[in-house]
Amino acid sequence: DDVTRECLAAIPDTSISGRRVARELTALIERRGKPGMIVSDNGTELTSNAILKWCAETKIEWHYIAPGKPMQNGFVESFNGRMRDEFLNETLFRNLAHARDLLAAWVTDYNTARPHSALGYQTPAGFALHLTTAIARPAARDESSARRAIAQPAPKGVNDQRAPVAAG
Repeated sequence: DDVTRECLAAIPDTSISGRRVARELTALIERRGKPGMIVSDNGTELTSNAILKWCAETKIEWHYIAPGKPMQNGFVESFNGRMRDEFLNETLFRNLAHARDLLAAWVTDYNTARPHSALGYQTPAGFALHLTTAIARPAARDESSARRAIAQPAPKGVNDQRAPVAAG
């Protein structure tokens, strides 16, 4: 999750099909709710007909980053590198069940024991809990039951790219 920095699912297997990804995403949505958008690379399991059909059925927007531009999904690339360096490259698995057990423990540690600077040095799970509480808590001055946005949209033009101006 690029907001909470949580690892929401890690599925060790010998291969993963688009149908399997769709099943895992459906299960994840049942646990965590529907995302506004999914962003991914162009892996074959993520561009499969099964995923395209799943997106149409669930009405979830899927954004594919440009081929050869992994930094368009930089948080995920950073996470993948961390998992590879700390876990995959350092662990010898006896079998798939062993891999699943160890990965579940690593994900739990990642989500619940490691503070992240991008989250104000909270753990991903702690930040998610705080975020959920903030969303659910009604505003003191608002009598309505509608959820309020946590962050306001940026004013028009704030995110416009501008060329740097040389000074000196």
